Amino acid sequence: MSALSSEMRTHLHDHGYLAIQSLISPEAVIQLQAIYDRLFTEQAGRGEGNQYDLAGNDSETGAARLPQIMHPAKYAPELLDTALYRVVSDLVVDLLGAGAETRFEHAICKPPNSGAPTPWHQDAAYWDPSNRYRDISVWVPLQEATLENGCMHFVPDSHRLDVLPHQSIGGDPTVHGLELAPGQEQHTLNALACPLPPGGATIHGGYTLHYAPENRSTVPRRALILCGRPADGPTPRKRAMKFPWLEERKTARMQRTQAAESEAD
Repeated sequence: MSALSSEMRTHLHDHGYLAIQSLISPEAVIQLQAIYDRLFTEQAGRGEGNQYDLAGNDSETGAARLPQIMHPAKYAPELLDTALYRVVSDLVVDLLGAGAETRFEHAICKPPNSGAPTPWHQDAAYWDPSNRYRDISVWVPLQEATLENGCMHFVPDSHRLDVLPHQSIGGDPTVHGLELAPGQEQHTLNALACPLPPGGATIHGGYTLHYAPENRSTVPRRALILCGRPADGPTPRKRAMKFPWLEERKTARMQRTQAAESEAD
């Protein structure tokens, strides 16, 4: 049985995003919280470049403004046996067809009182510009997601856009995260906030504009994001785009990744 009603599926198709009030149970959320908090306490994957500051220059001495862990299941394989991963695996097939799979996952933590905003961006701005994608992201908060602590915001119908100009956050190529380039603000008008209870979810495509404000609350804002891709993968563009914001980027995370790969060789 599909987790989505026909009305939900229509909303996602027509507007490029969807908010679901309940995807997993409170008990499943508690289980995930414990794993999530342990991974961030341990800075799992930092030496390989999989843990880094999404919004800062990833200094080894300063506190991270927006810490992120890529591929958390690599460091906590028990995640693969949780209700969330099972439900999302089914959801990805339901939305993208037989053979679709969860291709990767990441975790973003906004620290209390100081967690930086996640600026307006399109996920596809991070991807290979020679392709078009039908990938989806399922964003799940592990506590209540509110206007105060950084719930998701979307621009309805923005999934109909192609990738807009982006830049590294603040125009600093040592920062991993991306934001819309100056002059693109008109595309973020009419945005809608999506506050959620713990274990709810939002779903959006790679071209949908989205944003999450800073965390002004006294508790961390935890979110797990699982990303699905159809079995046939991306479609090559007839004319490849160029993403100068990726070509110019030189981050500490990239240096750690390269060093780890050299050691593996």
